[in-house]
Amino acid sequence: MLYAHEVIVNELAQGLRPTAEGVEWFEGLPEDDRRRVLHSLVLFCDQARARQDDVPESITRSGIRPTHTPAVMLTKWRFGMESLPAHELTRSFRLLVALFTLADTRRRASYCAGGCTHEWHNLGVGEGTERRQP
Repeated sequence: MLYAHEVIVNELAQGLRPTAEGVEWFEGLPEDDRRRVLHSLVLFCDQARARQDDVPESITRSGIRPTHTPAVMLTKWRFGMESLPAHELTRSFRLLVALFTLADTRRRASYCAGGCTHEWHNLGVGEGTERRQP
């Protein structure tokens, strides 16, 4: 069973939910929850085997400037965006979703190409995805 935020983030990465909708959802969360989502996104990027050479494309896809703090951090392969000031959280979210999208797309095309049992890769399949609250 996935947490609601895990479903939303995976829907974003798989193109099942528009980025603008994901950003609106994220910005509507209390600050502590936004920080938890960013922490989860870092873990998802690691699990999906994000690579440092994914960073330039992630910055481009995210729509943030390469000079914004989250982009500079990621260029140096430093995470911890959940600790940034509140005004940097949405930028961090956009950037990490872009990185996760690249890594997870690659993962689904290689490791999961013939199908898989990962709950997060089978969203909307079957009777419906159960969602736990964070």
